[in-house]
Amino acid sequence: MATSDYRIVPLPHSIEPQKGSPFILTASTGIVYPRGNESLRQTACFLAHYIQETYGFTPEVKEGEAQPNCINLVTDNTEVLPEEGYLLDICKRNIVITARSGAGFFYGIQTLRKSMPVTDQKKLCFPAIRIKDEPRFRYRGAHLDVGRHFFSVDFIKKYIDILALHNLNTFHWHLTEDQGWRIEIKKYPRLTEIGSKRKESLLNDGSGKYDGTPYGGFYTQDEIRDIIRYAADRYITIIPEIDMPGHITSALAAYPELGCNGGPYEVATSYGVHKDVLCVGNEQSLRFMKDVLSEVIDIFPSRYIHVGGDECPHDRWLHCPKCQALIRKNNWKAADGHKPEDRLQSYFIAEIEKFVNSKGRKIIGWDEILEGGLTPNATVMSWRGTENGVKAAGEGHDVIMTPAGITYLSSRQLEELDGNRNIRRIYDFDVVPDTLSETAARHIIGIQACLWSERINTPQRAEYLLLPHLAALSELAWSDPGQHDFNAFMERLYRLIPIYDKNDYTYSRQVFQITEDFHVDTVHNILEASFSTIGQRPIYYTLDGSLPDTSSLLYTGPIQIKKEAKLQAAVITPDDTSDIFTEQIHVNKATFKPAWLANPPHKDYTFGGVSTLTDGLSGNLNYNTGRWLGFLKDMDLTVDLLTPTQISSVSLTVNVSKGAAVMDATGLEVWCSDDKKTFRKLASAVYPVLRKEDKDGIYTHSLFFTETQARYIRVIAKVTPRLPAWHMWPGNPAFLFVDEVCIN
Repeated sequence: MATSDYRIVPLPHSIEPQKGSPFILTASTGIVYPRGNESLRQTACFLAHYIQETYGFTPEVKEGEAQPNCINLVTDNTEVLPEEGYLLDICKRNIVITARSGAGFFYGIQTLRKSMPVTDQKKLCFPAIRIKDEPRFRYRGAHLDVGRHFFSVDFIKKYIDILALHNLNTFHWHLTEDQGWRIEIKKYPRLTEIGSKRKESLLNDGSGKYDGTPYGGFYTQDEIRDIIRYAADRYITIIPEIDMPGHITSALAAYPELGCNGGPYEVATSYGVHKDVLCVGNEQSLRFMKDVLSEVIDIFPSRYIHVGGDECPHDRWLHCPKCQALIRKNNWKAADGHKPEDRLQSYFIAEIEKFVNSKGRKIIGWDEILEGGLTPNATVMSWRGTENGVKAAGEGHDVIMTPAGITYLSSRQLEELDGNRNIRRIYDFDVVPDTLSETAARHIIGIQACLWSERINTPQRAEYLLLPHLAALSELAWSDPGQHDFNAFMERLYRLIPIYDKNDYTYSRQVFQITEDFHVDTVHNILEASFSTIGQRPIYYTLDGSLPDTSSLLYTGPIQIKKEAKLQAAVITPDDTSDIFTEQIHVNKATFKPAWLANPPHKDYTFGGVSTLTDGLSGNLNYNTGRWLGFLKDMDLTVDLLTPTQISSVSLTVNVSKGAAVMDATGLEVWCSDDKKTFRKLASAVYPVLRKEDKDGIYTHSLFFTETQARYIRVIAKVTPRLPAWHMWPGNPAFLFVDEVCIN
């Protein structure tokens, strides 16, 4: 007989074991819902289906009063329980789920479902328990972009099922993009006749080439209404996004008169930010968007309508007679850090908000809607870090946290973190920053995961990026933060995997591989390497570059490394062998030596601190792995070589990702000292600010000089002071990401 385990994902608020015998679930067990309650009948049928797919028998679903040998759904009429909360009481006689809303019952059933082990046994033991549970946030969301790549109705429903399994209650459906318009609008049929199709797509291999294959797809209004009903049965609200005034090339291709220069335009075949946007100075543009939103609001019952507002370049507005005329008419001037064109975007979003409010709805927008002055009642999705969300919450606006480096599950920066680091980066995210006042903190209403589909052209790829990382986000959204324990979460996550397998979900197994941790001991000048893996499985390792096997060294504790080495390790059991972990450790005169920084790294990119720069470990193209330190001020590093040492060169590497405002160094200086007080310059160089056509990647900078003896070496790498005019965020601060500093 199998036994249920209530330590699930997300973790319930309170789990209290009770005295008494357990409840035994068998083929004779029934499910009872209140008489005449059709919505709870549907919920009871869900539970019957979950039991059938796991154990092969279907409990009888019936209406009436609570009964023995049954799972009973009992309505709470006292309103003591919160809207989405529930009580789960289990004793020998029966199981009772008590809630005041359909959503509460649904989440109680999800808890039962996830507590049941996947097994071929026909009896299941439920130990006596009382679970009292409710969500932390009222908004718990996941997003899917169907503009870059289109997904079938069947997959959208599968996606909704995945959200339901993880106790999420909102599906943010990104329906329009430069690369495709995906929703039928009856008043503007060319949106789908023309705007839903592109002539080809950019390949994802980094070659810059195209596949030469036409691509398209859209959802009819009837298909969308069917999906909305499907989601509602699972207590999931669908929020549609119609992106404006940027990311709208697909609409301009269909109706070129809506652009500043009249076109012709074509549906975009490449990704990124496109300069052709709606002509805000043209009254027809506002009328067009109101017409579109009228049909969207008629289809979607959601309280919120998402209007995008992100990544809208102002290049066309600068030279558009109609847009400039509107600026002059309203006497908009540059002020408070905002240009007149910023006011254009604010004006447009404000007009759209008035219209949406007149229909009894509210708008959500990406945090760019803060620019030019935030519209009065808008809710903000803070995607460019958390700072804009903090600002909006401080001004009294509701905020949903969606920082790109943490909740964008399709991001290479997240995907390429090895071991369990990517899922840990999500799990360790502080949704409500402690800098907020108590009043402002109440305006953080939730968190959302995002899947952008530039690199997602199959359903399997979408699932792979979503799972199991969505489990970590679901725990942030639902569980009490005081209960958060990453190691315990990973054990609970491991028990969720059989449900993924049972439902044929595609998921990443990366989080179950070896996870390494390196620590520099500058007192003994060594690098300590530690390993961990789920279930404490045996790990074997080598230091000479040979492949590990069961005759290799067995890992029992931190490995001390003092010299050049190629470390390789693997989990090896009779039933399981992990991927090979490999790390090359390079040693130079600065490696493992004490060091300090005059300017600290940015708080989000401090990682392992100053020793990251001299730990012998090289960073890859992903600046977010913890191998790079990110600076907004000059990197000013001093290394203590411990004794006077002959040196003749200094080098370092810089990670460049221009689109993310991560630029190259603009200068390098090397100084030396014998007493840590008086320094003399050994060499310097000046580097040009990157041009738009310069490539992203890892740049190496070296300075060579006459051999000199010194103990203290100071290395200064200069930041790009401001992003250049060609950048999408000109004038904003630029990051400098530096990794290994080598002294020889």
